[in-house]
Amino acid sequence: MLEVQGYCEPAFNPVRDLLQQRIAEGNEVGASLCVNIDGKNVLDIWGGYADASRTKPWEKDTLAGVWSSTKVVTCLAAHILVDRGLLDVDEKVATYWPEFAANGKENVKVSHILSHSSGLPAWDAPITPEEILDTKRATERLAAQAPWFTPGERNAYQLSNHGHFIGEIVRRITGKSLTQFIADEIAGPLSADFRLGLPKEDWSRAAEMIGFEMPPMTGIDPTSIMASAFMGSALPPTSPNEAGFRNSENGAAGGFSNARALARIGSMVSLDGVVDGKQYLAVSTLDKMMEEQIRGLDESVMQYVRFALGVALPSAIASWIPEDEGICFWGGWGGSMLIMDRGRRMTIGYAMNKMENRVMGNVNSEAYVQEIYKIVNASKKV
Repeated sequence: MLEVQGYCEPAFNPVRDLLQQRIAEGNEVGASLCVNIDGKNVLDIWGGYADASRTKPWEKDTLAGVWSSTKVVTCLAAHILVDRGLLDVDEKVATYWPEFAANGKENVKVSHILSHSSGLPAWDAPITPEEILDTKRATERLAAQAPWFTPGERNAYQLSNHGHFIGEIVRRITGKSLTQFIADEIAGPLSADFRLGLPKEDWSRAAEMIGFEMPPMTGIDPTSIMASAFMGSALPPTSPNEAGFRNSENGAAGGFSNARALARIGSMVSLDGVVDGKQYLAVSTLDKMMEEQIRGLDESVMQYVRFALGVALPSAIASWIPEDEGICFWGGWGGSMLIMDRGRRMTIGYAMNKMENRVMGNVNSEAYVQEIYKIVNASKKV
């Protein structure tokens, strides 16, 4: 069995041991895990295999499809524009994207999009994966669609279309695609190994995502928002292995990265906007970003969630994350996670290839995060 590689401060050896144990037991196939505190990686480890047949070692620079952990990066792209005075979250989307006002959406605000309360959690079905991955046409289809409920009144998670909304707003304001904006303003300046979509020259570094058989939607009201949201978000778990997915721009789920890069990007939040002496976001912008917008049983995923502006706040959807002020997070289908803790100036990133069909995190990320907080909290008591 391959040994876990990377840097680990002695206090975090139990986390390293836990990753090694999970790989040995087969609960993990391959994964990377990173903890950044005060701008320093106190844990930056990886191990296991990048393929289902366990023949290709997971390397330092292996990239995984991180699914909806991508939404955090997309959120930060929007808030960079807020910080520069180019985007107002309290303004109507149609101010920046006039066509969006069609079919009863004239009062949808940017804040409704960011907080998953837009009334548009998915496309009207039927829609195919190929249609979703045609970003231009899929975005135009959203602009023409009517909301499923009054925006701002309820929350229904925007599974696969969240990035189409924000990406188009970014494009209308800057003239750049979301892919280019993230590369120019976030990943590039931070030297973070994050890609929205995956260039062909990086395919050799990509881990094979190991999915699961989608369970039948038995017992779910076919007229419910949950049923409609999943029918209108038709992307299978192993999509990141496919050329069409890699070649597309999906700011909701199309990111490829590793734990180190996720933690590096998330440290923009945890470190109050300043990374390596460079101010990326003002404290006031981050404070606004983390203001709760809506809470309740999310009608797409049927879990209790507290949404701020592009990130979630601790709640029942991830009860293993401390309910402390200053923490925000989101994760990806299958288990990847990005947790930003401003109080502890700590960022946790996790990426893996063996997916679990769970709304938030997986059994492994839950165990790692609990162990990390146990160690960090104990050190503050000394």
